[in-house]
Amino acid sequence: MTTVLAPALIDASSWLIGLVVIAAALLRAWQGWLDLKRHELERGLPSRPGEEGAGLGSARIELADLKERIRKLEAIASGVDP
Repeated sequence: MTTVLAPALIDASSWLIGLVVIAAALLRAWQGWLDLKRHELERGLPSRPGEEGAGLGSARIELADLKERIRKLEAIASGVDP
């Protein structure tokens, strides 16, 4: 009976140890990522590359859209077909 149980016990133990090692590595990586993001927030850096100009570009597009709407409304008010 013990000859059948021993290999299964060794297999289960090795799987459990492997799982614990992987979980510890993932936890360490997660903590490192959180430290990186915390450091970026403290320095005021953007989270993604190219994010610093995204607000300016979208603001310009929105401003151009508003100007176009104003032109259309002025054309309607003056009686010209837009």
